[in-house]
Amino acid sequence: MSLNVEQHFRPDEKPIIDDISDWISQAVLQYRPVLSIFLNPRQIYIAQNLVNQQDEVRMRSYGGFEEAEMQRVLIYPSYFEPSNDDFELQLLEINYPEKFAEISHRQVLGTLFNQGVERGTFGDIITDGTGRWQIIVQKQMASYFQEQVDRVGKLNIRLEPVEMTDTVNSETDWESIETTVSSVRVDSIIAAAFNFSRNRAKEVIEKGYAQVNWAETQKPDYLIVEHDLLSVRRAGRISVDEISSQPTKKGKVRIKLSVVTVN
Repeated sequence: MSLNVEQHFRPDEKPIIDDISDWISQAVLQYRPVLSIFLNPRQIYIAQNLVNQQDEVRMRSYGGFEEAEMQRVLIYPSYFEPSNDDFELQLLEINYPEKFAEISHRQVLGTLFNQGVERGTFGDIITDGTGRWQIIVQKQMASYFQEQVDRVGKLNIRLEPVEMTDTVNSETDWESIETTVSSVRVDSIIAAAFNFSRNRAKEVIEKGYAQVNWAETQKPDYLIVEHDLLSVRRAGRISVDEISSQPTKKGKVRIKLSVVTVN
């Protein structure tokens, strides 16, 4: 990782920077499209920054629908014209007894992780709010998901492949918030998003209830950057859309967030 890159990204982002750099090198040297695993918004932002430094290649990302959080990145030579089919996605619908049971996003995600499924092999888990649930996965991994995932919690389920055109309209409603914080520590961001006290935000984090980009953090002083995604158990999710580089007269930081709260 070059010094220039180190100045722009966090030390713990080095592994994904190395992966993206490898994908770019493959696309440049072999003069062909290279497809990534599913990336989160922060990782996609990093990929775009690295691709922008190259004249030989371009980049597009897609996750199955326009506002997907998790997307695959395609890095390709300038001659190539990508289509959605090039992202090799498969939509799997969760078949379960809807009349007798309910499932949640957290249950589905926990089930996949408990099965040892790598986060980069699947994208968004979506619902229309009426009981229909779907998972977007890498096409070459679809049969593995179908064979390995047959329960969500104690509930028997079956994953059935459906056409990408049958993707449900996600019910998630994000609320935009513009505010100021004393710092971009994760406890400050969580407190601002959910109207928590700093002490409550710190306690939530130290108990392991908070995640940044799907990785648990128990450090209240962990610094947040633009395009990070935060989730807090029993509170909701936060997308960090913008962090101003210009402090206010009182030395605070202006931020723009998108927030979805748990009912």
